[in-house]
Amino acid sequence: MNKKINEIVSKITALEEQLRDELLKEDKKIRFTIEGRRIRFDEDAMRRQKEALVGLLRYLAEAPLLYMLTAPIIYSVIIPAVLLDLFVMGYQAINFRVYKIPMVRRRDYLVFDRQYLGYLNIIEKLNCMYCSYFNGLIAYVEEVAARTELFWCPIKHARKVAYRHRYYHQFLDYGSAEKYHDIIDDLRKNIAQKVDSSPG
Repeated sequence: MNKKINEIVSKITALEEQLRDELLKEDKKIRFTIEGRRIRFDEDAMRRQKEALVGLLRYLAEAPLLYMLTAPIIYSVIIPAVLLDLFVMGYQAINFRVYKIPMVRRRDYLVFDRQYLGYLNIIEKLNCMYCSYFNGLIAYVEEVAARTELFWCPIKHARKVAYRHRYYHQFLDYGSAEKYHDIIDDLRKNIAQKVDSSPG
């Protein structure tokens, strides 16, 4: 990879870190603390959350009929999602140990904390838990797939792709045949150094 690309990737990484720091500062304005697995708000924040709560009966009465009718379709996806989750856990547990690829920590991607918000009723909390599971699962699966691709096929595409995972910039340019076997052997031997263990 050329020097210019390395500089751009470094700038992007620094900006992502800066963005995380700024988001953390915003979080602190809400006045909550994390104690183990629980989130605790100060009394004033809890009072304001309870004032904003829309009760279950009112929530159901005001929900558009089409939203109610599509809910079973949304929730039906839980079946393939759980199957995918189980398969990827097994896939990683076996294959990553064989290839010596650092394991992806599932708990870093599946985060459930929205149920502690006092302004959500039971249906909203359930919806948030479902979204947390599904989006966390997709991110977890994407990281497992990205590490697999980094190990087995680290070659950039000739065509532009809509999404590039965080290891893509390490891939070889499309068509650089003379470097491929030397680089891939080195990459596989040093895969632990190439993989970022923190979630993206």
